[in-house]
Amino acid sequence: MKILYLHERFGALAGAEANAHITATELGLKGHTMGILHGPGTGKNEPAWEKTFPARFPLGTGDNSGAAREALQRFKPDAVYVHKMADLSVISTLVESGVPLVRMVHDHDIYCMRSYKYNYFTRKICTRAATPWCIFPCLASVVKNSGGGFPLKWVSYSEKQREIALNRRFSRMVVVTEYMKEELLRNGFEARRIEIHAPVPRMGDPNLRSGFSDRNLIIYAGQIIRGKGVDVLLESLALLDVKFECVILGDGNHRATCEELSRKLGLADRVTFKGFIPQEELKAYYRDCSVVALSSLWPEPIATIGLEVMRYALPVVAFDAGGIKDWLIDGEHGFLVPWMDRRQFAARIKQCLTDKPLAKKLGENGFRFVSERYDFDRYICDLEAMFSRVMTEKRH
Repeated sequence: MKILYLHERFGALAGAEANAHITATELGLKGHTMGILHGPGTGKNEPAWEKTFPARFPLGTGDNSGAAREALQRFKPDAVYVHKMADLSVISTLVESGVPLVRMVHDHDIYCMRSYKYNYFTRKICTRAATPWCIFPCLASVVKNSGGGFPLKWVSYSEKQREIALNRRFSRMVVVTEYMKEELLRNGFEARRIEIHAPVPRMGDPNLRSGFSDRNLIIYAGQIIRGKGVDVLLESLALLDVKFECVILGDGNHRATCEELSRKLGLADRVTFKGFIPQEELKAYYRDCSVVALSSLWPEPIATIGLEVMRYALPVVAFDAGGIKDWLIDGEHGFLVPWMDRRQFAARIKQCLTDKPLAKKLGENGFRFVSERYDFDRYICDLEAMFSRVMTEKRH
């Protein structure tokens, strides 16, 4: 098969880029030909991307319909695999081309004008489809401008509806959890066009296990942005009446606020902000960890960090937000806490710190679960089979 990937960036950056690169690499190793139609480079690990995608077609600024047509004519793909792409001139050109189209739904961008599916002020998770409610009272037409210049920008409701309509014409929409499937169904997508293929982290070091020491180490690993709820995690930790140490691994625009909150709550001697840590260095923390805190408040599509730490037999305590409940079974692999319930979050963390046999049992349960359900080789084979199906359907 010749598969043309489409993504708004080129090079490593975050979860979407990691998924695009690893799936393309594996499909290439299975004998398929990979190409990519892409936006600007990230400056990170681009040589590896160049190796994975021998055929590369850059997008420019403005109307990119011509660039999309040229890529289709030159590469002649059997199917197109769209990742993150908001340029409707490109999406429209692909839809009209008649080539089988598959889209990986990484987040809520397609159907949410804010893109993160919760209210910025109240943090309350939205459970509505994209309707005029988004304009008022939600006021989602005005969003933060992360591109510099004026701090706010306008999002067109009619253009969002056009984007949804174009994506409904794709052969398949690939989602990562039942929760994300329900979001697409709520927005009028056909069930037969939706498939669940959860991104699977590679197997961790099978010999690495925590000692669950009396250090009582709690780990948070991820971005430090408002939706990840690190501030709520700190407020929960302030309720603990047992000895503990918490290490915050990651960075983001909410870090300074959280560091100041940590000082105000009297946690500065027990909570350490380490910043970004390379993947290999994480293992040193896993060896002494008693519990992993996943404090996300926005509706996570899946939160793959949870699956990653379960590869190392570590229990997870998380708020019930979005797709987390697809893989975190309360009382089996850790604890799923009602959204924003700080007292219960603290109580569940304390339970893992004070009952080490329980914490170890939860971790081992999680390890078995993720090993059986999230198999990397099966994930790649399932994607390959899906592309074959959509191509066969298109021919008929």
